Amino acid sequence: MANQGPNLECRMYEARYPEVDMAVMIQVKNIADMGAYVSLLEYNNIEGMILFSELSRRRIRSVSSLIRVGRIEPVMVLRVDKEKGYIDLSKRRVSEEDIQACEERYNKSKLVHSIMRHVAETLSVDLEELYVNIGWPLYRKYGHAFEAFKIIVTDPNSVLDSLTTEIKETGPDGKEVTKVVPAVSEELKDSLVKNIRRRMTPQPSKIRADVEMKCFQLDGVLHIKDAMRKAEATGNDDCPVKIKLVAPPLYVLTTQTLDKEQGLAILNKAIAACSDAIEEHKGKLVVKEAPRAVSERDDKLLAEHMAKLRQDNEEVSGDEDSEKEEDTGMGEVDLENSGTGITEAPWVEKIVR
Repeated sequence: MANQGPNLECRMYEARYPEVDMAVMIQVKNIADMGAYVSLLEYNNIEGMILFSELSRRRIRSVSSLIRVGRIEPVMVLRVDKEKGYIDLSKRRVSEEDIQACEERYNKSKLVHSIMRHVAETLSVDLEELYVNIGWPLYRKYGHAFEAFKIIVTDPNSVLDSLTTEIKETGPDGKEVTKVVPAVSEELKDSLVKNIRRRMTPQPSKIRADVEMKCFQLDGVLHIKDAMRKAEATGNDDCPVKIKLVAPPLYVLTTQTLDKEQGLAILNKAIAACSDAIEEHKGKLVVKEAPRAVSERDDKLLAEHMAKLRQDNEEVSGDEDSEKEEDTGMGEVDLENSGTGITEAPWVEKIVR
């Protein structure tokens, strides 16, 4: 008989059922005559129901426009019958504030659950056992296990070494005794920390601003270079500033930092320093795009744009050379026997002779 693997199904929270007037995240499974049957995603997909009367405060003209199979969204808990397992839910009674809070909590819980499930699968232990020994105690102590996981990224021992569990052993006298032991073994700690760091180590934000800079003074290029150096000097080790030429007169200022707000402030400071420096020499700086967070796709598009400009410049340079070569002479032309009827100018006659 084949060995059964670990149980990887478990609710996210210690309570088996949600509380009344609590917003929960659901997924619509089926639409029946009286309402919609849904799964409560945070409570191991236990079933709940939304009556059609609880879909909207307005008159319902089309049920499909309000709820669809497969949709994931927050709803409000109206009633919970723990004995029969009935849960009545409402979509029309959930407020915007409830929706925002529920989505934020669910996204954190989903990440925690994903990490815990992967560790349980890797070490072949039941997921609920991990929650009993690690997950739910962290929820109780930190308000949410996500907050504890953020600390584990840099200081795992301060969080995990404090977790304990009770085990029962038979003493020398044959009596059963309860002992308090660490809840997290070294193997479990290594796996958990590895997964948390892989999933939760913050990535630096990329901040970018686009400016146009001109200076028509005699040493305009030197003044622009000096302004660029002063812009880069506003950066620091945690938030370095770089400025690059895209195509005259367009320049981009960039930085990378873990603190997005700091990055925005530094780039604004860099733009101000650059503007002051160039205006001292009667130049001008115009902000085309204010500092903003950009994605890797934006960086890729900028790199492609700059590469295309370089290629176009190379092609133009090549065309100019070929035009000069063509204009240097008329080639080998027999002026006497060409039959064109063109009267030769005196200077042409001298050249022919």
